[in-house]
Amino acid sequence: MKLKTHIINPFLLIPLVILLAGCHKNTTQNHFSENVKVALRDVGNRLLLINKDSSSLILPITKLNENSYKITFENTLSITPDSLVNVISHSLKNADLPKRYIVEVINCHSETVSYSFKITGLTEQNIVPCSGRNLPNACYTIHVLFLDTLSFWSANKYYLLLIVLLIITGLSFMYRKQKQKTLNQTGLPFSKIGSYRFYKDQNKLIKDSVEIKLSTKECELMAILSAHQNQVVKRDTLVKEIWEDHGVFVDRSLDTFISKLRKKFKDDTSINIINIHGVGYKLEVH
Repeated sequence: MKLKTHIINPFLLIPLVILLAGCHKNTTQNHFSENVKVALRDVGNRLLLINKDSSSLILPITKLNENSYKITFENTLSITPDSLVNVISHSLKNADLPKRYIVEVINCHSETVSYSFKITGLTEQNIVPCSGRNLPNACYTIHVLFLDTLSFWSANKYYLLLIVLLIITGLSFMYRKQKQKTLNQTGLPFSKIGSYRFYKDQNKLIKDSVEIKLSTKECELMAILSAHQNQVVKRDTLVKEIWEDHGVFVDRSLDTFISKLRKKFKDDTSINIINIHGVGYKLEVH
């Protein structure tokens, strides 16, 4: 049994790409806030440990708006700017969160900004003032504003992978189509006649999985008619090409072989070998 090879049309993958990309986008948006809260809780824990505080609580992380979150502590603490920058950078990076953000340390009582810095993702454009100037022990909240909800790659990596897959599949499809076209133009081992395949070099016809043997003369005759499908081939041309210098020709020989070929195509009504009276024969393929 021969196995058929199926070529996937890349355009059939477009709905799948859109569907999966949409699902991924929704999932990414839903998980962004949860990832931020986990990362900021890690920030709070590290800051407390720097203060040698392993018992007081980090209160629930609050989402202020779409891109802004707040860390609140149960007790007071002191904050070293250098440590704060490093801790936040480490926690956000581990959580694969955006690299562009602004951090503000707010004094709980005065509600003023005690310290702030901006990270852009490019070292030379980061703004980190007052390095080494520690904030005294007090009640602080830390606000983190993300300038991007997600990095382009993080937000779209599955979507981009699907696009790459689509491109690869499309190129493969085009390559196979071009290869098939080239074979048709440069010597495909068979000629197509309706639902039949004619193998001139092997003296046979094949329909589906059925193989039909041809005699040498039948094959020579079939080769000429196949090369001129839906065209009239003169009787004299057929006789000259097949029988000249190849043996004795009997007047009814051509008609006999035509009759034999007609029987071999009996299972395909779209094929007919017509006798053009006084002229020759035509292999009609509809």
